[in-house]
Amino acid sequence: MLVSMVVAAPPVIGVLALQGDVQEHLVSLAKCDVTARPVRRAEELDELDGIVIPGGESTTMSKLLDNFGLLEPLRAKIKDGFPAYGSCAGMILLADNVLDGREDQHQLGGLDVTVRRNAFGRQVDSFETELDLAGESVHAVFIRAPWVEAVGEDVEVLATVPVTAEAGDAAGRIVAVRQGRVLATAFHPELTGDERVHRLFVDMVRGLTGSEEK
Repeated sequence: MLVSMVVAAPPVIGVLALQGDVQEHLVSLAKCDVTARPVRRAEELDELDGIVIPGGESTTMSKLLDNFGLLEPLRAKIKDGFPAYGSCAGMILLADNVLDGREDQHQLGGLDVTVRRNAFGRQVDSFETELDLAGESVHAVFIRAPWVEAVGEDVEVLATVPVTAEAGDAAGRIVAVRQGRVLATAFHPELTGDERVHRLFVDMVRGLTGSEEK
C-alpha cells in the first residue's frame, strides 16, 4: 500500500525593503528554511505569512512607509494579528509609544510598550554585549539603539542589558520583547551570523501557518 507524503510549502516571510539592513535579514531568514523576499509594495503583503522590519533610520522608514502606500495596510494587518519582527528601528516602529521621536513620525504599532529612540547614544556609542535571551546566551550588537522604558501587562520581556559597571545607564534596560504575534529587539541579530532570534520568529510564524512536514 502506497502512502502519500504531503509536504507543506515553507512559510513566506518578507523583509520591508525601503531602507536599512534588508539583505542581512534576508540571509538570516534563508538559513531558517523559509522563503524570504523583499517587500516594497502593499499588494505584496497578502503573499506573506509574516514580515521583518529591519534596522535603519526609523523616521526615514516611517516616511517611506507612507510614501509607498504601505503604512495603513501594514498597520491594519499587524492589528489583525499578522506576525511581525522588528530589530532596532523596527522595534521603534512597532512600539505604540516613542520618546524622543519626531512629531511627524508614523507608528505601525502592535507592541504595548514605550521605547526611547537612540537611547544608547550616537553611532560612536554603539557597543556589543552578551545577553540572556529567554534562557540562552546571545551576542548582541547595539547601533544607535532604542531601549524599552515601559511595558504593558501583556508584553513578555525576553532580555535586559546585564547589570554591570560597564553598562552604565543601560544596565537593566529592556532590549527584547514579545507580545502575541509581534517580536522586537533593540539589537541587530542579523549582523552576528546567529539566526536564533530569526528562528524564534519563524517558529512563531510556523505555529500559525502549520507549515511543516506531515
